[in-house]
Amino acid sequence: MYKDRLIYSVLEKQKDNHKITILTGARQVGKTTLMRKLCETFQKTHDVMFLDLDIYSQYEKVSTYENCINTLKLNGYNNSQKKPYILFLDEFQRYSDISRVLKNIYDHHPNIKIYASGSSSLAINEQIQESLAGRKRIIHIYPLSFSEYLNFIERDDLLRQMAHQPGIHSDNLSDLIPEVFQALEKFLIYGGYPEVVLSSDNEKPDVLVSIFDLYVKKDLVDFLRVERIKHARTLIRHIAVNNGQEAKYREMAQVSGIDEKTVKNYIEILKETFLISVHPPWFSNRNKELVKMPKIYFSDSGVRNYFINNFNPGALRSDMPFLFEGFVISELIKKDVSADHIKFWRTKNKNEVDLIIDDGRIIRPVEIKFKKKLKPSDFRGLYRFNKTYPDYTPLFMMNLCSNMPVNDIISQISPFEINALIDR
Repeated sequence: MYKDRLIYSVLEKQKDNHKITILTGARQVGKTTLMRKLCETFQKTHDVMFLDLDIYSQYEKVSTYENCINTLKLNGYNNSQKKPYILFLDEFQRYSDISRVLKNIYDHHPNIKIYASGSSSLAINEQIQESLAGRKRIIHIYPLSFSEYLNFIERDDLLRQMAHQPGIHSDNLSDLIPEVFQALEKFLIYGGYPEVVLSSDNEKPDVLVSIFDLYVKKDLVDFLRVERIKHARTLIRHIAVNNGQEAKYREMAQVSGIDEKTVKNYIEILKETFLISVHPPWFSNRNKELVKMPKIYFSDSGVRNYFINNFNPGALRSDMPFLFEGFVISELIKKDVSADHIKFWRTKNKNEVDLIIDDGRIIRPVEIKFKKKLKPSDFRGLYRFNKTYPDYTPLFMMNLCSNMPVNDIISQISPFEINALIDR
C-alpha cells in the first residue's frame, strides 16, 4: 500500500544518488513508514541498517564518526565494497552533533548512502545549513493527497472516475459522481494523516488527539518554554477558527496573551513544524507584500477541525468554503508548488481573487467557490483582476460541482483538475 504514495518512487530512485536524502514533514505523515518500506525493499539486494534515534542507545551507535563506521562494519559494511551500504536514520534532528557525523561519512565513504528523517525544518536547517551544504537533498513528506487517500481506502473505482472527469462538462458533477464527492467531504472533515485515514470514523478524532499531543510534547516544547505552551495552544485555536482569513497580529496577540512580535515568532514555528502554511498578498509592486497581512491555512483540514473540536458533516457546517479553499492550496503544495508561490489578491475596494499562483514565470489567478450554482457576481473578482492586469490570462474559476465553459478569458475547472493550474 505505501508504494502507492506518489513520493515513494522518487525516494527509491535516490538510492543511486550519493547525496544524503533528508525526509522532512510533520509527525505521523508517514516518514518512518516510507523509510521502513524502502529498507525492506533495498535489503533484498543491499546491506542496510535502520536506526531510530529517538532511542538513545541507537543514537550512541552513530554519535561519533568512529562509532558510526564501527557499527556499520559490525553489520556487514566494508570500505572497499562497490555496492552502496544503505543507512537509515529516523528523527536525526534531535541531536545537534549528528550533522558533523553525516558530513564525514559523506566525504569519506562514497559507498554509503544515507536516508534521514526529521519532523522540524527549523531544527534541521539550524544543523545542516553549513555542514551539509551541497551534500543533501531535502524531500518534503506531506499528509496524503486526495488521490492517495482514495488509494489508501481502496477505492480505485473512484480514482478512475476522477481521472475521467476532466473530459466531461457538467453544471452538476456531484450528481454524476456522487461517491467521489462523498469521499471528498470526509477528506475535508478528517484530513489525510495515514493513521487517521485507516481508522474507523469513531476512532479518527482520538487518533488526531494522540498525534497532536505528541506534536505539543515533542515539537513545541523543543522551541518554547513549558509555560508558553498554553499561549501557543490558544494561538493555534484562534488560527483554526479563522482558517483561511487574513492574519490580524494585534488581535492574535490580545487573544493569546502575548505581544505581536512573539505571535509572529510562534507562527514561524508553526509553519516550520508543518502545522500551517502562510501566504502573502500579491501586488504588482512587490515591495508592498512586505507590509500587508498574509493569509494562514492549516496544512491538513483534519488537524484544523481537531483544534476547533468540530467533526460535523458538511451539511451542519458554515466553514466548508474555507475548508475547500484550504484543500485546493494543500493539494497544490503536495504537487510541489512552493507555498511562497501561492498568494491572493485583494484591493482596498474589497475586490478579491482567492488564489494567485506566481512562481516568477507564470501568474495564474484562481477564484475558488464551494457552491452548487454560480452567479455572475461570483466572477466579479476575476473580471476586476483582468481589467487591472489584462496581460495575465487565462483566469480560472474552480467550483465544487461544475466545470462548464465560461468564455475565452475564464476557464472553469473542477477540484479534480488541479494539474491544470501547474506549469509543467
